[in-house]
Amino acid sequence: MRLLMSLLVLFLCTASPVSAGPYEDGSAAYSRSDYATAMRLLRPLADQGNGGAQILVGMMHELGQSVPKNGAAAAEWYRRAADKGWPSAQGNLGALYAQGLGVPRDYVQAYKWWTLAAARFPASSRDRRDTALQSRSEITAKMTQAQIAEAERQAREWKPR
Repeated sequence: MRLLMSLLVLFLCTASPVSAGPYEDGSAAYSRSDYATAMRLLRPLADQGNGGAQILVGMMHELGQSVPKNGAAAAEWYRRAADKGWPSAQGNLGALYAQGLGVPRDYVQAYKWWTLAAARFPASSRDRRDTALQSRSEITAKMTQAQIAEAERQAREWKPR
């Protein structure tokens, strides 16, 4: 949970709006804890494929903000953005796999998603990259060498959709 909140705060603090619009308004509502407004504005954008909106909608499902807590729904929203290459979603998805929240606990998947997140965060997001690497490092003690090799293979072969 601490990892997810850290990623959220860093994501929101480094997001820079290009122009005012529903995403920026929804993100601002989320930042001020107006989750009902955030969901109303962001859900249609998430349905249309906006990765940033998908991440925030996923977080609202994970944390029970204006909707009941639902790890499976959070995982689905994170996966949509993660599959497009959004590193924040990849990091959040890794955390869900590590915890078994909404998805089966799977350290191979957690390792893979944290590897991808760390590789995709820009240089300006060093803290987020370091958080993903630290999380990945913490689960290696629970993994066999074969599992680590498999996770690394999956990360190498991963392509955005």
